[in-house]
Amino acid sequence: MTSTKAFNIDINAAYEVLKPVVLKTPLQFHRKLSEKFGCKVYLKREDLQVVRSYKIRGAYNLIQSLTEEQRKSGVVCASAGNHAQGVAFSCRELNIKGVIYMPAITPKQKINQVKMFGGENIEIVLIGDTFDECQAHALQFTEEKKMIFIPPFDHAKVIEGQGTVAKEILEEQSNIDFVFVPIGGGGLCAGLVTYFETYSPNTKVIGVEPQGAPSMKEALKAGKPVVLDSIQRFVDGASVKKVGDLTFQISKDKIADMLLVPEGKVSSTILQLYNEDAIVAEPAGALSIAALDQYAAKLKGKKVVCILSGGNNDIDRMNEIKERSLLYEGLKHYFIVRFAQRPGALKEFVNHILGPNDDIVRFEFIQKHNKETGPALIGIEVKSREDFATLIERMDGHKLNYTLVNQNENLFEYLV
Repeated sequence: MTSTKAFNIDINAAYEVLKPVVLKTPLQFHRKLSEKFGCKVYLKREDLQVVRSYKIRGAYNLIQSLTEEQRKSGVVCASAGNHAQGVAFSCRELNIKGVIYMPAITPKQKINQVKMFGGENIEIVLIGDTFDECQAHALQFTEEKKMIFIPPFDHAKVIEGQGTVAKEILEEQSNIDFVFVPIGGGGLCAGLVTYFETYSPNTKVIGVEPQGAPSMKEALKAGKPVVLDSIQRFVDGASVKKVGDLTFQISKDKIADMLLVPEGKVSSTILQLYNEDAIVAEPAGALSIAALDQYAAKLKGKKVVCILSGGNNDIDRMNEIKERSLLYEGLKHYFIVRFAQRPGALKEFVNHILGPNDDIVRFEFIQKHNKETGPALIGIEVKSREDFATLIERMDGHKLNYTLVNQNENLFEYLV
């Protein structure tokens, strides 16, 4: 096992540096989750942090460590989200010039947030259709202008800053059995395992990734960081194609387990937190809580901490979040229906095939061979999984010619 001392990670020093800047966020006991799993569940509320995520910790800790000469040169980062906000805040706080590269497709809400935190100290450059393209431009600019690049996770000072989350947790609670932590590039995880290894070695750190971006899981399988061919970006704060080299070296022997959570499950958790607790969690922030079901049998009687890593969730995404949740829960289904070419076929579908709890939420004819109408795309919402089973029984009983779009990923992406 590699000692983290070899990487010069000093989380206690970072804690002192960050004291005047970051909030010591609450570690809140969650009664409903505790009752559900028969244990004590605590949420580390980094969604209540200054920039609504833990990312300010690592960004500020690195930027403040720069020499006077480096500060005069200014800093550069590439990010479409929380890291950009952390860097922007740090530039304003330390009166340093910062250039923040963001993909051209970045929502205006995120751009405005970065402007708000950075003020006159930052310049925003919108370029590239993807993050990778954007980052390539940022790195080229950094080299040309002899500025300092601030990486989002793969740097000792960033890991130190993120690790202060662990120090705050242990100041509030001891004898913690499990800590569930979201993993994107691995900076937060590397900081946590470093601190817990020294101060609470019996605590098991459980890494959690979105199912569509299993970069740490694949790295552990391969024994080194690997570049994923493609990823789903819905859980944007934890969706990277490759974990950091340094974060992997620190974490690889210390992560007790790696869990993958479907994006639909993440969506259901976001809605649950909002509706039941008035907590606004971004997808990455909800990951750790969404993973608890997978560990239900192991949590009985234990003390558990979930890192709620951020709350930067754009209200414009709520329709997509609800849609993903309904699909995951089996409450929304799309069909291509080829109605018999006779009068009354559609009326028969509505009156005799739809159940009392079934709602048509989308209906459109698909043009075929330049005709005005063809098969119909129908979206149906049901109240329970049982209602869906009986709906299928009625469709089959009436010998309806249909295709279930949900089960065909390519067809679903094309039509829905």
